Amino acid sequence: MDDKVLDAQKWVNATYGGVSGYTRCSEDGRTSWSTMNALVMGLQHELGISPVVASFGPTTMTKLQALGDIGFGWNKNANIVRIIQHGLFCKGYWGANDYGGYGAVTTEAVKALLIDMGLPDGGTGTAGGVTTPKIFKCILNMDAYIKVPGGTDEVRSIQRWLNSRYWTKSAYSIGPCDGIYSRDVQKALMIAIQYELGIASPTGNFGPATQTGLQGKNFGEGSSGLWVELFSAACVFNSPVPSGTSEGGTPTTWRSSYDSKLREWVEIFQAFSKLTVTGRSDYQTWAQLLVSMGDPDRPATGSDTRFEITASRAQWLRNNKYEIVGRYIFDPPGSTLDKEIKPGELNTIFSNGLKVFPIYQDNARELADFTYSQGYQHALNAHKLAAGYGFNRGTVIYFAVDYDATREEIDAAIVPYFHGVAAGLAYNGKRYVHGVYGSRNVCTVVSRQTGARFSFVSGMSWGFSGNLGFPIPANWSFNQIKEFKVTNGSDVFDLDRDVISGVDLGQSSVNKPSGPADAFIDYVQRLYDIAVAYTGDRNPNQLVMEYIRHKAYGGGDWDFLIGSYDAAFVDYANRQGMSVMADFVDPYTAYELSAEHLMASANGHFVAWMPSNPRSVNEGDVAGWGGDLLTLYADWRHADDQYPDGRNFVQLKMAKVGVASSFGYNDLIEDADAWLLAKAVRDGKTIVQAVRDLYNGGGGLTRFSRYWNGRFSGNATDAKFLAHNILTAADDKEVLAAQVGLVTVRGGIKTLPAMLGYDELEPFEQGFVDVLLARTGTEQRLRATYETNHAKYLKAAKSRAARK
Repeated sequence: MDDKVLDAQKWVNATYGGVSGYTRCSEDGRTSWSTMNALVMGLQHELGISPVVASFGPTTMTKLQALGDIGFGWNKNANIVRIIQHGLFCKGYWGANDYGGYGAVTTEAVKALLIDMGLPDGGTGTAGGVTTPKIFKCILNMDAYIKVPGGTDEVRSIQRWLNSRYWTKSAYSIGPCDGIYSRDVQKALMIAIQYELGIASPTGNFGPATQTGLQGKNFGEGSSGLWVELFSAACVFNSPVPSGTSEGGTPTTWRSSYDSKLREWVEIFQAFSKLTVTGRSDYQTWAQLLVSMGDPDRPATGSDTRFEITASRAQWLRNNKYEIVGRYIFDPPGSTLDKEIKPGELNTIFSNGLKVFPIYQDNARELADFTYSQGYQHALNAHKLAAGYGFNRGTVIYFAVDYDATREEIDAAIVPYFHGVAAGLAYNGKRYVHGVYGSRNVCTVVSRQTGARFSFVSGMSWGFSGNLGFPIPANWSFNQIKEFKVTNGSDVFDLDRDVISGVDLGQSSVNKPSGPADAFIDYVQRLYDIAVAYTGDRNPNQLVMEYIRHKAYGGGDWDFLIGSYDAAFVDYANRQGMSVMADFVDPYTAYELSAEHLMASANGHFVAWMPSNPRSVNEGDVAGWGGDLLTLYADWRHADDQYPDGRNFVQLKMAKVGVASSFGYNDLIEDADAWLLAKAVRDGKTIVQAVRDLYNGGGGLTRFSRYWNGRFSGNATDAKFLAHNILTAADDKEVLAAQVGLVTVRGGIKTLPAMLGYDELEPFEQGFVDVLLARTGTEQRLRATYETNHAKYLKAAKSRAARK
């Protein structure tokens, strides 16, 4: 609570509480939109507007412009000055020593604000601390003009540059300088581009004049000047280019010269976006950087439609170089669209050399359509329908969010809906995996929070707030860029053009008996049989683990940590025609798992099982979760200026779906599975049985809760002790060596965890516990839902049997 903010809230409520239309703000000492809107309504009353409304609109601006600039010594209306001073306090600036007139303290506060905005400070005029109507509007909003957590200096520099260059332009609104790319920042850049193109009345929309103008801005390495600054700013806003399906990857910097580094970044961005790789600022690249649809007329080999794919339509698609089509597996009762796949249609699609991806939509056009229970029921229905069509195990079903959901709505309803979807699919053993269709922001948040495997982006809805100021999700599979009518002789039907990334290849058949992990299970079986036939003195299960990990996790540090692998067995297995299988697909998430990392961690736990004291750590832990936590610590220390709170850093970076990290989502899956495999083998199962039970026997459905209860004793206190010990313990030579090796030698951080004070390290450790609890809690909710519904099913079945 801030006393000055509380003072503002009490004053504005007391002064304007009886004004027509006024809405009281909370008196809690915390800056919020309700406080800023209350000040706006107070200003409107002073300007003679009635009734007042909680919005700084055109009428308020016109009245302010008529009033004129407000500066040192201005005394026409004491309440208006006081509103400015309260607004400054709410934004973190010292507005006045008392609430008198517009004196030196208020002037200096406005000066400081303008400098943070990037506006010039020449000591006179607005730069001398004068509040113009535009500045007044900024004082009464929630924009930040200093870097906030998660913001970057690079983005903030561009924000301040845009403000400094265009703030006096009539169509330009002064934007935030918080270091975060957002809708307002995207619009500010677009308006700046339109001014430089000579467009008389910029709107921020990607209209025909903007498109035509940008077609003439094709330049490359060796160019320099203002247009390179604008282009590289757009590049920074879309940076870093994701690596694979994970956020993070290749960053770039803002610059005025088109050098080789910018060319390299552009080439990577073009390849990721499935554009022609030119390394230049060609029109398609400009469009892809600025709007979600990009160039809607660029080549696309994907499609989706509500219309049946008949033989003639399938032939048209093939003739026009389409390779895959999205089709609906459900049409809600009462619908007149007739969207659902027709009998025999899949065979028609496949026989014409096309692939298909399934879409599930049950209304999904407003907030009320999204609740946890609806998501659960929709998933049950989707499973039944997909299974009825024979879709293969591991198929991604895209559940639709077909409206412009705000971030508040995403958090309040969309994410719970998709948790319900995950629960419904888990009830049926996760035969199918959920994907998400929606705006860029919907897709990104749902993927992060619920594990949606792939994103089908509604890019052609470029005006959606969820598409403005958000880069394309790292896990995008299809980007819907244009709807048009196909005329195929006398046949006319609607088709959406989709650019495909290639991460979801779709389905080219149905009723396939095998699952995503079957090849890996068969591989482990073959390797185990060879290990049994080998005449060495090691356990065959251990030989399997050693063989799979030996290339990536053998020799050097690993020999010191958990012992060397049996080189003679490696040679023996190679002579039998074996080679290392590097990765495989997890049937429960459809994420690729590293077989090498999995078996290295399992090998570590197998040879160095849990200490008798469950709060102690050893080399087995270093081989799994402990090593990952140490590398994550090094990452945090590299970014501690941006993320001073270790807990916040861990919550944002550890095991987050689609976020690149040294302790990613895949890593946590592999850590959990490795411990479970080692335990199963130590309890008497063969590695083949353990792998089969985990990936084909339903074991993966409860992987996190079993891992939490097994290694972390099922409670937060022990988990936090373990995190602290892996980071700081000095009584185990392997653990101590890992701290030095992973943090200092490989991580480049001189400050070991033990060198930090408790108050600084403890939040990082708590973040680790938070993440484990979140994963375990989600899994337990899914399991509880399954058990509740299964009990209802059994009760209903008994009732039916009794009636019969």
